[in-house]
Amino acid sequence: MDRTMTFSIGDQAERQIRDTLTAVYDALKEKGYNPINQIVGYILSEDPTYITTHNNARNLIRKIDRDTLLQSLVKYYLSN
Repeated sequence: MDRTMTFSIGDQAERQIRDTLTAVYDALKEKGYNPINQIVGYILSEDPTYITTHNNARNLIRKIDRDTLLQSLVKYYLSN
């Protein structure tokens, strides 16, 4: 029996956000920061200096629109 696979752009975007947040979290942790506090500070202020440049984390997180990031986080939180 052949099954049709479905593809969703939304799934791809969600995966990219998750991968980016994980990379940023890891970079912050490696540098000795509290990753949650730093990410929250960035989200609230959109000040990139909350995020380390280690492992290109600052550039990675700036590629994600802040509203999109917040929507993704709320969606994930409420779906679990």
